Amino acid sequence: MGAAAAAQPQPPTRERQERRVTLPSNPEEPVPEVRVAAGIATYLRFDMPVDRAAVEVEGRPVRFKWVEAGDTLIGLEPSVDLGAEEKLVVRVRYRDGASPARATLALVTRPGVVDKEVEVVRRPRTLEALEAKLVEKEAELAALKAQCGASGHAGLIFSGQLDVEGVRARRLEGGTTSPQNGLKYLGGEAYRADRWALAVVRVRNLPGQLPWVPGTALLTRKDGTSVKGLSMAMDKVQLAPGEEGLVAVETEAHLWRAEDVLRLELTDKSGHRHLSIPNVKL
Repeated sequence: MGAAAAAQPQPPTRERQERRVTLPSNPEEPVPEVRVAAGIATYLRFDMPVDRAAVEVEGRPVRFKWVEAGDTLIGLEPSVDLGAEEKLVVRVRYRDGASPARATLALVTRPGVVDKEVEVVRRPRTLEALEAKLVEKEAELAALKAQCGASGHAGLIFSGQLDVEGVRARRLEGGTTSPQNGLKYLGGEAYRADRWALAVVRVRNLPGQLPWVPGTALLTRKDGTSVKGLSMAMDKVQLAPGEEGLVAVETEAHLWRAEDVLRLELTDKSGHRHLSIPNVKL
């Protein structure tokens, strides 16, 4: 019996290493490899929070003993070694929206070595890329300054946004809807001129939630048809947990009648946190 046990193949000895890999900024560059092995846990540590719900691990149901994803750490343990030419892809999306927005890694098995922990970092931008971004931002600033030159009440007249018909305002119902996805609608106001309409709503990001950054807005009629919005803005860059802010959604006034009842849906930049506001009259 002892001789039989001794004859059984033993798992290969592997050196466990800790490494850092840098994500490529060019999609044509090769994907960084992470070396894994059966029965050994490997941890991927990211320099910024990731979307836990959007983590993709190829072969996860059948090739891994366990996979766990946190805000900045992903742990995994294969149930079997990968083949000599086999690669399993891991895809991760960052929550901050910076470039690159996603991280792609290739899991491989190599003889004699396994990664115990891998620090995944973004590549610092080159001087040329930073200079190009600076030129872009300077152009945006120049455009904003040009707009400010005709801002205020006179600017509204010059642009045709305000005429003798004036602006009509009304209160929007608030405080009766239940929280949705960690967000609470607190009420607002509606403004309507001859050519445009504006919904201004107060939103609270409930305590314990992630920061909320507005992404898109959608207005729909009772029959489900959508009304195209022109712009969306908030008085803060983001809403921290427990913080309130004003969100303004502008659209064209001729797309519906003033007595129509609309539904306003706000979605954050991640596309996962929605806030639906009924009974909006503009």
